Amino acid sequence: MKDTQILGPSDRPPLIRWLPLSFQHVFAMFGATILVPLMTGLNPSTALFTAGTGTLLYILITGAKVPAFLGSSFAFIPALIGVSDLYGMPYALGGACCAGLFYVVVAVIIKIAGTKWLDRALPPVVIGSVIIVIGLNLAPTAMQSAMYKDGVYSLVYFSIALFTLAVAIIATIFFKGFFNTLSILIGLVGGYLFTLIMGNFFPEYKLIDFSVVSSADWFGFPSFAVPKFSFVPILTFIIVSLATICEHLGDTLVTSKVVGKDFYKDPGLHRTLIGDGLATAWASFWGGPPNTTYGENIGVMAITKVYSVWVIGGAAVIAIILSFLHKFGAVIQTIPSPVMGGISMLLYGLIASSGLRTIVESGVDYKDKRNLTISSVIMVVGIGGGMLQFAVGKDFIFELGGVAFATVIGILLNLILPNTIDNRKDV
Repeated sequence: MKDTQILGPSDRPPLIRWLPLSFQHVFAMFGATILVPLMTGLNPSTALFTAGTGTLLYILITGAKVPAFLGSSFAFIPALIGVSDLYGMPYALGGACCAGLFYVVVAVIIKIAGTKWLDRALPPVVIGSVIIVIGLNLAPTAMQSAMYKDGVYSLVYFSIALFTLAVAIIATIFFKGFFNTLSILIGLVGGYLFTLIMGNFFPEYKLIDFSVVSSADWFGFPSFAVPKFSFVPILTFIIVSLATICEHLGDTLVTSKVVGKDFYKDPGLHRTLIGDGLATAWASFWGGPPNTTYGENIGVMAITKVYSVWVIGGAAVIAIILSFLHKFGAVIQTIPSPVMGGISMLLYGLIASSGLRTIVESGVDYKDKRNLTISSVIMVVGIGGGMLQFAVGKDFIFELGGVAFATVIGILLNLILPNTIDNRKDV
């Protein structure tokens, strides 16, 4: 039975509810969005600007039908670092820009060929298994943030994470009406206040440092950069984009299942791909990291049942404002790692649960050895870190791993294995 949505994709909440609902998404995406530029040498404020504007561009291209927030992509980190070391960051940005345009080429091909082949390639057993992999692939990240300080297990960290998780669960299960839709924000605030109060009594809990806030400027422009173009960096990023396109398929599937609408058909996979690709090209053109749809924000929607594109658009506008108001961005940076870990335990688990729900509601029969085989291989390859890796020339190693590789394996198994297998029990 389909869950009752509180706000559908086209519904616009009143302003007094709109702002906190959008801020909830900002908190969910903030850490990952600024981490990618910090790891690759790009500017975090620029990443916020290009994430916000890229999300608005995506909403425009998809006809305001798909509630998805686009933030910095982790999949392009090796290419950004490798190409920038050899050729310089402007050429890495040029390669990323062309990778985004390659999305558009693939989208045009899909538009011409249609999407009927997707129904054959991606039945519920593949879709559900891939969604489970997406959620469980994020699980180690959540637990790492929740339990470890500088690589060493910390009971203090874990207690903060558990308290944050408990507040979020209580708000999700027991709060009613508008406060129920703010369960993630309530959990974050609860965990933050718990850490702040405990830090005044126990030195081990003193994890919030406001010095970064006091040293940050109130206002400042993001640092923009101009991309440059060369054949090898372009080819490198296009090869990587083959993997990220597969990830796009999975993310769009998850969003479709959470919202209860088939976004492959309306607005169409070609439009979601064009939106994702042009958002990446746009981000790279301004000096930001390539974009991708965020599982963290999908998890927020799964919990709150608020699927409003207006809410996502509001989060995008807030991200743009934060890119100029560095003081407010610094405040968000003070959120302790275990607080985010506690929230992520719930968010990422809900994504995996959406996959289980897809399998259950679709009536996938696991007495059928074909279904059992496909699902088993997808989950082991995806969760176990299966990877296809080979050298492209002498300067770059191509990797297709994790969710993308598991998706490809699942599609191939589904197409190759015969529909009828002898399911008799072994004697």
